[in-house]
Amino acid sequence: MNTLAIKFDDHAVDVSFTKTPLHFVLADGRDISAPLEWFPRLRDAIDVERKEWRFIGNGLGVHWSKIDEDISVGSLMRGHDQFRNQFFFSVSRLPLSYGNPYEK
Repeated sequence: MNTLAIKFDDHAVDVSFTKTPLHFVLADGRDISAPLEWFPRLRDAIDVERKEWRFIGNGLGVHWSKIDEDISVGSLMRGHDQFRNQFFFSVSRLPLSYGNPYEK
């Protein structure tokens, strides 16, 4: 039986803001977004502070030095527990199974 393996490239290549959401564009073309309400420091930052960001971990995350905020691609993809049920999250979730490494 043949299977199709899909490999996603989960590192960011761009960051942008619209009126309320934060957007990360990933290397494979996906655009993931989350409400700024999830990140109060970014929400309360002025435009100049929001525009001054840099990639960390080769695009696995983004850092805003003026407001001391770090956001990883993984955290956007998983969603923020406090707001997950209140806001639309614009990324399809794939089922993940981590298992217990100590269980035999």
